[in-house]
Amino acid sequence: MKIKKGDNIVVIAGKDRGKTGKVLTAFPKTNMILVEGVNIKKKHRRPTRANQHGQVVEKSAPVHVSNVMVTDPKGGKPTRVRYEMKNGSKVRVAVKSGAALA
Repeated sequence: MKIKKGDNIVVIAGKDRGKTGKVLTAFPKTNMILVEGVNIKKKHRRPTRANQHGQVVEKSAPVHVSNVMVTDPKGGKPTRVRYEMKNGSKVRVAVKSGAALA
């Protein structure tokens, strides 16, 4: 999976198409990522002793990596990612501009 925690991404498919956000968590086994402000779901919470009033909590749900692309650090547009060897280490590079991703 070429998308890592902390990457800035653009959603390219689904109900949130066009939205951008930062990756909060990556789940490589299921190819899913959690992005802030994208794929918001509502959960209805029942009143309990600790929480006297019931409420509706909004929470981000995971998105499949095939529905997002990494944002190019130079141009700010969606780009694919490739790996290159630089100084004996493997580095992620944006295909569009050739800039290294952090």
